[in-house]
Amino acid sequence: MNEATRPLTLIETAEPQTANWAGIATLALGVFGLVTAEFLPASLLTAMSADLGISNGAAGQAVTATAIVGAIAAPTIPVVTRNFDRKLVVIALTLLLVASNIMAAMASSLFVLLVSRVLLGIALGGFWSMAAALAMRMVPATVFARAMSIILTGVSIATVCAAPVGAYMGDLWGWRSAFVAAGAVSLIALGAQFFAIPTLPPKDNPSLSVLFELLRRPNVRVALIAVLLVISGHFAGFTYIRPLMENIAHLSVSAISSILLGYGIGGFFGNFAGAFIAERSERYAIVFGGALIALLAASLLIAGSSPALVAISISLWGFAFGAFPVGFQTWIVRAAPDQAESAGGLIVAAFQIAIASGAIGGGILVDHIDAIGGPLFAVVAVTLGTLLTLRYGPRPTPT
Repeated sequence: MNEATRPLTLIETAEPQTANWAGIATLALGVFGLVTAEFLPASLLTAMSADLGISNGAAGQAVTATAIVGAIAAPTIPVVTRNFDRKLVVIALTLLLVASNIMAAMASSLFVLLVSRVLLGIALGGFWSMAAALAMRMVPATVFARAMSIILTGVSIATVCAAPVGAYMGDLWGWRSAFVAAGAVSLIALGAQFFAIPTLPPKDNPSLSVLFELLRRPNVRVALIAVLLVISGHFAGFTYIRPLMENIAHLSVSAISSILLGYGIGGFFGNFAGAFIAERSERYAIVFGGALIALLAASLLIAGSSPALVAISISLWGFAFGAFPVGFQTWIVRAAPDQAESAGGLIVAAFQIAIASGAIGGGILVDHIDAIGGPLFAVVAVTLGTLLTLRYGPRPTPT
């Protein structure tokens, strides 16, 4: 993980003399709140659809709405807010997270739910696009990699907690209770950021023209296409995994919660395994994760009625996915070391577009051919993305 984030130090910035670890911790808490809210629908999908009187595929578009808006927000929020204090921007984004959770908890229709997820998309895209630049202004360059590792810990913990805890709370108190809890976490993050993040006057001058210049680079385009294929396949499978566990494997709610916990724990350790491989080759990290997910999705297609196979496959799926964030982050930054911040915005946008594509494509298949539609989409898309990476992915520069 540390090596994977090190290229981001190429962004030019004034280096602080002391590290503001409290501020870094509040960014990690904000990331935890954002990723928790983003992942909740996957563990609550059937309960949400039943309560709102909509299909599972329609409820899955709560993921789509967040992803589409996040894809737009990631490259544009830094440009739109370039004249504002960065602390105020972070607080505004966290306020949107709070509002999103409140609206989701009170939603009485699909429309209100989708509006709440639009607010989440703005907060998610804006926060992720600025996280590295904010960290660089709060710690010396010598400990920047450590700071990014702390921030990314918020993702790992949310991956472990969000899905199983959401499913458990939804079973005990209804699906809305999970969003109430997520709202409480976001309020804590808001208060902590207000006190711990210093005033950060605008410094850089982001421009949309830089984004278009990056898109003309072949190695950047290949990386973005690989993200679109691999991540869309992953989220087509993951978003609709609960209908498969309920309708095909016929698992109980407690079993589903345990399996989702296994997925989260697998993802936690997958982050470290992915970092270990990416230190040697980001191409191999992505190929490893993609090949394993394609194999696991195929096993669900063939024998998804077996509870034991479903439990093992989903846990390993989480482990495999852990290799993607560090692998793709390393790839895109090394592909554009002179424009690392803008390249980071593009990769966030590509991730969100891929999430939306997976949720839409998987939802269509689930509504037409039942819950195996998610794994079917995953097999095709992830296999194509893995083969693309294997053939055209980055290779070590000869020394």
